[in-house]
Amino acid sequence: MLAALMGWLSGRSLATVHRLGAVLGVAAYWGSPGYRRKIVANLSQAGLDTPRTRRAAARHAGMLATESAHVWLHPIDRLSARVEVPDWSLVEKAHADQRGILFLTPHLGAFEVTARRFAREAPITVLYKPPRHAGLRALVERARPHGNLRTAPATLSGVRALLKALRRGEAVGILPDQVPGEGEGAWAPFFGRPAFTMTLPERLARATGCTVLLAAGERIPGRGWRLHFDALDEPPTPAVVNAAMERLIERFPEQYLWSYNRYKRPAGAPAPGAAAP
Repeated sequence: MLAALMGWLSGRSLATVHRLGAVLGVAAYWGSPGYRRKIVANLSQAGLDTPRTRRAAARHAGMLATESAHVWLHPIDRLSARVEVPDWSLVEKAHADQRGILFLTPHLGAFEVTARRFAREAPITVLYKPPRHAGLRALVERARPHGNLRTAPATLSGVRALLKALRRGEAVGILPDQVPGEGEGAWAPFFGRPAFTMTLPERLARATGCTVLLAAGERIPGRGWRLHFDALDEPPTPAVVNAAMERLIERFPEQYLWSYNRYKRPAGAPAPGAAAP
């Protein structure tokens, strides 16, 4: 059933996929009080809550869900035709340095697109958490890897794969706002509230000397995506990464996944009494 739905979505135009996603997103927002409260609470915490932003955030969350099939099941070359890159120079310079590139891509816009666009140029390995739904997990594991795009599970073996790729001078990608498990993160401010934040970016950067770039794929409904890149010129500690993500999210806040439980405390993690300044 799920595979059939994904296949149907992949055969529709991007404009249709985005329109359908917007409708479904608004329906989910008004149909689920708990979901709505989570979006409003997180927007309020960030100081970005307005009626317009709430509605837009709901629409974009729906578009993210429906466009995934379009992104996963289309050849990279066809997708790239819909991707605008106003400034690729940061990526070109980092690639030419051959020290490896660590892309930090938050849950903002079409985060699946950024890795696929880079994979058109060179190999990239992306860390991911397998979905809990067995059918979706099988589909994602088949569809996500493609040519130069490789995937690594969020396990010790997956982290080793990232290290090896960076030491070969290749690129890797991480969702830095994904809440890590016990022993894999530290508390750091995110929009003024302590959030348990992964320490993996800092460990990878220190171990390899790689270039660290923040990346986001801004969604242009019905047309495609526009990529944004920012260099991190200091070690990517949890506090530095969160501050950089805040600045990026504030450019188009309606496209952040505000329904994500960013402030949860993982089992076994210490209390957030000592957040980084």
